[in-house]
Amino acid sequence: MQPVDFTTLTSACSELRAYWLPSRLEQVYQRDRYTISIALRTLKQRGWLEISWHPQAARICIGDPPPRSPDTFTFSQQLVHQLGGLALIAIEAIAPWERAIDLQFARRPGESALYHLYVEIMGKYSNVILTDANNSIITAAHQVSEQQSSVRPIQTGQLYEFPPKLTGPVPSLSEPQARWQERVSLVPGAIKRQIIKSYSGLSASLVDSMLLAASIAPETTTDQLNSDDWQKLFERWQEWLQALDVGKFQPAWTATGYTVMGWGAVAPVKDTQTLLNKYYTDQLNQQVFAQLRHQLSQKLNNILAKLQIKAQAFKERLQQSDQADDYRQKADLLMANLQNWEPGMKEITIPDFETGEPVAIALQPDKNGVQNAQNFYKQHQKLKRARLAVEPLLLEVQSEIDYLEQVEAAIAQIENYETAEDLQALEEIRDELIGQKYLEDPQYRDRSTNDTAITNFHRYRTPNGLEILIGRNNRQNDQLTFRVAGDYDLWFHAQEIPGSHLLMRLEPGTVPDTDDLQFAANLAAYYSRARQSDQVPVVYTQPKYVYKPKGAKPGIAIYKQERILWGKPQLVNSQ
Repeated sequence: MQPVDFTTLTSACSELRAYWLPSRLEQVYQRDRYTISIALRTLKQRGWLEISWHPQAARICIGDPPPRSPDTFTFSQQLVHQLGGLALIAIEAIAPWERAIDLQFARRPGESALYHLYVEIMGKYSNVILTDANNSIITAAHQVSEQQSSVRPIQTGQLYEFPPKLTGPVPSLSEPQARWQERVSLVPGAIKRQIIKSYSGLSASLVDSMLLAASIAPETTTDQLNSDDWQKLFERWQEWLQALDVGKFQPAWTATGYTVMGWGAVAPVKDTQTLLNKYYTDQLNQQVFAQLRHQLSQKLNNILAKLQIKAQAFKERLQQSDQADDYRQKADLLMANLQNWEPGMKEITIPDFETGEPVAIALQPDKNGVQNAQNFYKQHQKLKRARLAVEPLLLEVQSEIDYLEQVEAAIAQIENYETAEDLQALEEIRDELIGQKYLEDPQYRDRSTNDTAITNFHRYRTPNGLEILIGRNNRQNDQLTFRVAGDYDLWFHAQEIPGSHLLMRLEPGTVPDTDDLQFAANLAAYYSRARQSDQVPVVYTQPKYVYKPKGAKPGIAIYKQERILWGKPQLVNSQ
């Protein structure tokens, strides 16, 4: 993940000063253990300033509004207690070339700062620290004890100390090319490494883009560069310093990340705030997505494996109970032929009632004929009772397996993170499994009372422009089928195969043609467990003929008056 370097921080702060000073602090919300959002209001706008001390994604930028769930962190409560209603009057760097800034708060613009919120964007050492006007620490996002750092402890009540000063040379716009070139080439080596070693305030990503703009490979050694190379590189160097000097930047996406210098741009971005918010939101979401998907998949695999073993054991017991009639037949034969029994017999052969074929019956020699027959009758009754007991247990286990396979199919459809909706769909599956007691999470809040409308279904258009909505998990499937569906719509699902519910939206009097129906069937097959098949049976019917059995788990539905089409999932990508 590309870290926020000095150049990016300068660009972000330059925009914040231009559009968000002065502003009033209205609210503070802590999103997670590393991120707070501060609601700021100016005369023209209201927005959320996102400040993060994440070890990989520390940043400051205008971000998205926080979720509506309660904030349970004390750090944000301390901030809003001290800063609520005050004005943000200044955003200053604490020292040249440092990635640490001072957000100053006063009662109103023009007055002296009452509080300082120091934001240190320094990788794994990032922190956010609130002090009073005398720089006494009131609270910090991450307290650092003397045992953790004898150089710079950060604890409530102590004086705030600035980070250690930079020891290396710093770039200067007035430095001539000859002196700059001499410093960089003093020790021969790869040009990228030598630039970073020679000056403070540079990041690897900045130097990479600088070299790219000068058409020089990062591995090129200093003694391989000719005078033209040095000239082009120095021009980029000066361009960078001038951008810092005047505060004029060109935020853009690059092939590997982002830049605020416009070098290697793939697509421009309107401002650095949008750039940072999207980049780090997506990067962090990708991490959470990958971890959550792996966690859910593993948990489901483990549960399903245990349920399959249990189901197999029940099936074996049922197979044993199939022998119940054999025991009764042996008892009947023995009772009908007691005259042929002799004391001490270990086996008796008796002709079958229907076929007349000889049947060999094993006997217990210490029991008489009647006692052996009674023993067979007892075995018959025992196995019959076992069947009555085991059949509902097997049905229950099989129902559980069907449900979890439906969940497994939903996870399989969400293969990669592309948008925040992918993560949201996965989180809905996690919440569902917690609600169904398959996962434990002490921080889980039952969302059934927070009945928010779901809008992030998969959406398609048929060849004739009809809208198709597809659920991404069981919660969305239920919402789609039992709340969104109208009287004139059509409901599709892969037949007896775990998969998504699909809804074709129809206006009164609209009749979909064959192409539309086939298009929908292909999608229903694609968003099912049978995605890799060439053809998949797909049922469709009106939503009024789709029911949820009483007490059924999420996503489970039964239907009637259905018709069948053969969906072709392999055609979906070409549709």
